[in-house]
Amino acid sequence: MRKRQNNIFVGIDWVLVLFFVVLIFLGWINIYAASVTNTSGDILDFSTLYGKQLQWIGLSIVLIVIIIAIDAKFYERFSGVFYIVSMLSLVGLFVFGTTVNGATSWYNLGFSRLQPSEFSKVATVLALANFLNEPNRDLSNFKTQLSTFLILLLPAILITLQPDAGSALIYFSLIFVLYREGLPAYYLIIGFLAIFLFLITLAFGFISSIIIFFSLITLLVVYLLNTKKFHLNREWPKVLILYVVVGFFLFSVDYVFNNVFEQRHRDRFSVVLGENSDTKGIGYNTNQSMITIGSGGLTGKGFLEGDRTQGHFVPAQDTDYIFSTVGEEWGFIGSSAVIIIFIAFILRIITVAERQKSKFSRVFGYAIATIFFFHFMINIGMVIGLLPTIGIPLPFFSYGGSSLWGFTILLFIFIRLDADRTYEW
Repeated sequence: MRKRQNNIFVGIDWVLVLFFVVLIFLGWINIYAASVTNTSGDILDFSTLYGKQLQWIGLSIVLIVIIIAIDAKFYERFSGVFYIVSMLSLVGLFVFGTTVNGATSWYNLGFSRLQPSEFSKVATVLALANFLNEPNRDLSNFKTQLSTFLILLLPAILITLQPDAGSALIYFSLIFVLYREGLPAYYLIIGFLAIFLFLITLAFGFISSIIIFFSLITLLVVYLLNTKKFHLNREWPKVLILYVVVGFFLFSVDYVFNNVFEQRHRDRFSVVLGENSDTKGIGYNTNQSMITIGSGGLTGKGFLEGDRTQGHFVPAQDTDYIFSTVGEEWGFIGSSAVIIIFIAFILRIITVAERQKSKFSRVFGYAIATIFFFHFMINIGMVIGLLPTIGIPLPFFSYGGSSLWGFTILLFIFIRLDADRTYEW
């Protein structure tokens, strides 16, 4: 092991830094294209969205230097403090928060708005990494599993109550990190089965789903009896429990969908499942986005030449639907290039995470790879109509200072941790 040097940039993974610069640049020029009102727009006009985003990018550089300059152990030692402060900031929204688009997710600072849920991801991942890094933390142990789930559930519940179900969903994706660190596979199986049951119930209805799944369970039992790998006289309690659990879950899905979800949520799922082709109401944004992307063809219409983008046909095109700008002006080739860059970026994070000698750094790395991947996957799936609209920003592309800073902090804390992996403390 070598002693850490005074030069804070020694050991930096410049490949990740390059990915960051490329994504920030591509994101900004698409925000410019989506928000500029004329082709001679001054890029230093800070009253515009692209001008404000440029300010946030400039401040991000200062933030990056600060993150890199701080000793890497600082993030581990104070992870608990970060987590508590972050949870308090989420609770504070219910008293001091500002409601935007139906969600009380923002603090109004006068000169700008701040969304604490973007920063709570950082605090939660740090707390999770620190907890799993402690001696004798075994994810095959139920007490460890329970404590870990509570770390993730607390921010998810607080964010859901805002309500902001899209941001809350990201915390559940971290189960893949737990699986990498030893969580039993049956949790993943149960999770995928729950999603499958949820979608089938929405698609076919409660009664039809009951008939389908009870028939499948019965056929499975009959098959196992015929292979003599199953003895009903001994295993019938398990079969009964399976029937009850599946029945209860299907009933819960039906009840939650019809009595807990708001009408806008039900409409969005109906549009995605093909039950409602409302292209003028709840499905308007997605429909306009798909038309805009499709109009780009193979090579696109060219930078600032997208008539639908310039005509502002797609609502929220500089935030949640920013990828439709890419599709129209850069076409299939340009869109594919952006997707490839994102995939390469995430794979690089995983590669760097795997080489970590510290469990804290490895868990943190896998966690941010998961967060970036799910934001990327859900946002693009939403924009092209494969997933319901749930307000997930595309990292480094969607307009917004909170999301830009949140993603920047996540990435550069990891870069700082990786830079110190070969040094003594």
